[in-house]
Amino acid sequence: MSRLILIVEDSEMCRKALGLALCKLPGIRVHMVEKAEQALECLAAENFCALITDLRLPEMDGFGLIERVRAQPRYATLPILVVSGDGDPHTPTRVRELGADDYLQKPYSPSEMRTKLDPLIRPIA
Repeated sequence: MSRLILIVEDSEMCRKALGLALCKLPGIRVHMVEKAEQALECLAAENFCALITDLRLPEMDGFGLIERVRAQPRYATLPILVVSGDGDPHTPTRVRELGADDYLQKPYSPSEMRTKLDPLIRPIA
């Protein structure tokens, strides 16, 4: 059975890099969107096992997306991984306080991405 991950990233190059990093995880499929509003629509329509989001997004940023996702009880336990080039040293703490599970600073290695994400999406036996 495959697991579906939602990626929210406005940079095509970064979306492709995330997809390549995740293709090594067994049973993973990805769906990619460019905007937070698109992500909210996708979450309402599909059953995702995780959300990976950038912070710098057009219209609604990743902080707003995390807040909106966590405000809905249906997504209270949805794993959220933030991948961002934000250089503010307080950002990792801020995203965790908003409800993200982990933070990964850009640039990152594909193995680092898999290491962060794998425990979040491991199926419950």
